[in-house]
Amino acid sequence: MHMAKNKVLRGEFFEIMDPARAALRRFVILMLRYPQGSSRKLLPMKTPRLHRVLPAILCTIFVLVPQGQAQTYPTKPLRLIVPSSPGSGYDVVGRIAAAGIAENLGQQVIVDNRAGASGNIGAELAAKAPADGYTLLLGASAHTSNVITFRNQQFDFVRDFAPITVLAAAPSVVTVHPSLPVKSLADLVKLAKARPGQLNYGSTGVGGTTHIGTEMFMGRTGIKLLNVPYRGGGEAAIGAISGEIAVYLPPVAPALPHIRSGKLRLLAVTSAERIALLPDTPTVAETGYPRFEFSSWNGILVPAKTPKDISAQVLNATLSTLKNPTVNKRLLELGYVVGGNQPDQFAADIKAEIAAMEVILGKLRGTME
Repeated sequence: MHMAKNKVLRGEFFEIMDPARAALRRFVILMLRYPQGSSRKLLPMKTPRLHRVLPAILCTIFVLVPQGQAQTYPTKPLRLIVPSSPGSGYDVVGRIAAAGIAENLGQQVIVDNRAGASGNIGAELAAKAPADGYTLLLGASAHTSNVITFRNQQFDFVRDFAPITVLAAAPSVVTVHPSLPVKSLADLVKLAKARPGQLNYGSTGVGGTTHIGTEMFMGRTGIKLLNVPYRGGGEAAIGAISGEIAVYLPPVAPALPHIRSGKLRLLAVTSAERIALLPDTPTVAETGYPRFEFSSWNGILVPAKTPKDISAQVLNATLSTLKNPTVNKRLLELGYVVGGNQPDQFAADIKAEIAAMEVILGKLRGTME
């Protein structure tokens, strides 16, 4: 940094940026030192012509400089706002993305955890940040349900953000406590229909992934389960493995240890296709409910007025990250389906998801403050 500063002070910055500007700089220095070109001795400033010519020369220099600067983004570290606490699955995905984007852009990407209000605190901070490409948001499915369940948001998730791409989607798994006399999804549906409203399920509260996923599952299968809300995923998992709740639809990754240990019985996955991590487990769609799909996503967004050329650089850096074999493998191991869609498709999917959330949660608008 010190050496770079000295270069600028000596004027060598122009040598680095462009030979033409370097030549102009040398010409200006010569004109200032030897205005009449007659001697190396400094002469009195009888330079009326210089006063007329110098502004034009300087204007030429300053016109040239922005052309070089426009190609230098990013010139400082970026910030990725993660609206979740450190160590969460949300945070893990964000840090994987931050490392890859940093490598591809050649600048550090600092993860800034801003948990609270179901992701609204971090999203609001990002929405109000300068639209200069130096603030990114790790958005999530929760932000689309928040549009419905929070009526007093100080930002508009659709209006105030430009979607870049989905990083990863986490399908859920349909699980039951081993004491429940069911071996398949068809068995569960049959039992639930025989005992409407008597079987319960665990959720992390209104608008949470487990709540929305189970509501969609009930709507598609025509069953009725009783919601038992918990304060977090950890408590809900304890309720599931202890038998306090009969049915549980958590994301794949946190459920895997309990499935492998036999504390939860796996019936199906909610993705559109079978996932690599559980290749022998059928999808809900395969078991008699075509086109059913539910996954919670994480994706990169930027403030809405971010210049398109900068957004394009962020997109390219993110797509390159997702194509990295190491990153791809890591996300698959965590139970994610790797993303990488285009901004237009991402934006359309967000709008469609908000419309779906309106149907599911419309009657609950304003219950989460």
